[in-house]
Amino acid sequence: MTDVPEAAVPDAFHVFDTTLRDGAQREGINLTVADKLTIARHLDDYGVGFIEGGWPGANPRDTEFFQRARAEIDFQHAQLVAFGATRKAGVRVEDDPQVAALLESGAPVITLVAKSHVRHVELALRTTPEENLAMVRDTVAHLRAHGRRVFLDCEHFFDGYALDPTYAKEVVRTASDAGADVVVLCDTNGGMLPAQVTAVVRTVLADTGARLGIHAQDDTGCAVANTLAAVDAGATHVQCTANGYGERVGNSNLFPVVAALELKYGRQVLPAGKLAETTRISHAVAEVVNLTPSTHQPYVGVSAFAHKAGLHASAIKVDPDLYQHMDPALVGNTMRMLVSDMAGRASIELKGKELGIDLGGDRELVGRVVERVKERELAGYTYEAADASFELLLRAEVDGKPLRYFTVESWRAIVEDRPDGTHANEATVKLWAKGERIVATAEGNGPVNALDRALRVALERIYPQLASMELVDYKVRILEGALGTGSITRVLVSTSDGRGEWSTVGVAENVIAASWQALDDAYAYGLLRAGVTPQA
Repeated sequence: MTDVPEAAVPDAFHVFDTTLRDGAQREGINLTVADKLTIARHLDDYGVGFIEGGWPGANPRDTEFFQRARAEIDFQHAQLVAFGATRKAGVRVEDDPQVAALLESGAPVITLVAKSHVRHVELALRTTPEENLAMVRDTVAHLRAHGRRVFLDCEHFFDGYALDPTYAKEVVRTASDAGADVVVLCDTNGGMLPAQVTAVVRTVLADTGARLGIHAQDDTGCAVANTLAAVDAGATHVQCTANGYGERVGNSNLFPVVAALELKYGRQVLPAGKLAETTRISHAVAEVVNLTPSTHQPYVGVSAFAHKAGLHASAIKVDPDLYQHMDPALVGNTMRMLVSDMAGRASIELKGKELGIDLGGDRELVGRVVERVKERELAGYTYEAADASFELLLRAEVDGKPLRYFTVESWRAIVEDRPDGTHANEATVKLWAKGERIVATAEGNGPVNALDRALRVALERIYPQLASMELVDYKVRILEGALGTGSITRVLVSTSDGRGEWSTVGVAENVIAASWQALDDAYAYGLLRAGVTPQA
């Protein structure tokens, strides 16, 4: 059996993560064993108490995961949990192969799923309510006799309770009496609301005396609220998934639940200092599952502490707490000021401070920047999603001239339609850099890619720092109110140097011209970021 790490937080309250099992049921997620091992390491580093790794014996991938996790991961905080079902109806527990697979997994903790809804017992299991109770009793006792800690998930508990509360509570009581440490009440269909959860958990706790947990799906958008409502009613075990991943619309999101428990309830549920890792862990898991992190996710989203309105900025300049419910640093996030046509003086001053540019209390300069931003946004530019372009604009106003590393004489992009249906894309740029006139031509898989390559060919010899930069995202939007092929186009480009990313914007009637503007800014900002001195 896998060694159990010394508990970093008291056992009186459990943070139980089921990303690798329930979270993996989200549409679009398909985890390899290597993915699961990586996520398990992240979750252990975060400090959750339990990591449910999957259903050993149900599929080869989960069986392999438990084998490799035992050999390859030295868990520092979490205990590994195997998931499975109670014995089959009419089968001796000692003869049930899936129960044997749970023991063979080596996991020190086992979560059993059991029916607590009498119609599910009769229609899905096709057995009697009495046999279902025996299945619960026998399996829990068998696993306990083999030295395993057992949690029992009561599937469809809240719906079952609404139909037959006496039977639903009897399942809880049976599991607890047989030795289950925690009985988890599952809102499997995700249809409950917080007040309902509070009432049911409070009653079940009073009537059974069992230690209760909560597993909430998010079909009403209330999974986090329902989880906290259960805690208010006496539950001491919360089951969640990273970023709320899960079947249908998802599960209770681990990160806002943990943050609420620590910051709002004052209950330490992670090892000391780990809460500040929340944003990093959230984004790291998102990278592994290959889903873009939600920008508007509570606590960890890049927009969670982003401020756009001028009224907000004025107040935040006096005291950030006036428009923030907490210090974002507590969860490893940061406050951001968004610059837009809604910006006032305070927004610009705070954004300058964020970028490390001292505006020196120059009201005339700040006013000029405000008007410049409003003028540009009226023309279709957007700076809230293009911080790099805004910084270049701000520096140009501060210095009295644009920041230049090269001067463009002309550029040209050609798309050739060939008889065989293929296309050839070629671009030529003519520019001046460090007193030298350079002409460069390149081909690409599209006109914008050809321009990007031509610009690189022209500049990399003079500025070798450009070799580490690459375009990582490209977005085109036809602006509202414009018509057809003659409309105004906005292009947003994201560029990376391997250490970070920045975004730039271009606007023109021609999509290629808009793209060129964004590329020009991207290269200039990248060189600025690399510490290269601009041209005089």
